[in-house]
Amino acid sequence: MPAVPAERGPERDLVVGVGARPGVPAEELTALVGAVLAEAALPLAAVRALATVDARAREPGLRAAAALLGVELLAYPPAVLAAVPVPHPSDAVLAATGTPSVAEAAALAAAGPGGTLAVPKRTAAPAGGGTARATCAVARRAAPHDGSTQQTVRTQQTVHTHEETP
Repeated sequence: MPAVPAERGPERDLVVGVGARPGVPAEELTALVGAVLAEAALPLAAVRALATVDARAREPGLRAAAALLGVELLAYPPAVLAAVPVPHPSDAVLAATGTPSVAEAAALAAAGPGGTLAVPKRTAAPAGGGTARATCAVARRAAPHDGSTQQTVRTQQTVHTHEETP
């Protein structure tokens, strides 16, 4: 009797880029990611990773959000993100981080060559009002990511830092 192939879930071809202020809680980030994915009718199960600028990769809220979502956290230097063309650059983000985009640029950088922006930058609306502390954008990978052009550094918390290769 031939084997019946196992039912497969959605392909994990999405990357969520996240920009966050210091001290943003994981719950705010996961709520934002969940809301953005639901609004776009994209399954959470298709998310492979969260991606951000390296200066935010050590933030406890970002690390905890990645753990809660069951995905890795990727981090990129500002120079790498600044080289990624995005539809919504920001002078304020440039002044704060050294790149005109974190969420969109990190999502596209992590999606790899041929990746496309599935959801442009969205801002969190914190419970109880106040200033938004996080943004996210979603990119879809075109093909399996080829890390040969970037270095990856693993830490015990599964943060990957991508550096420019000379």
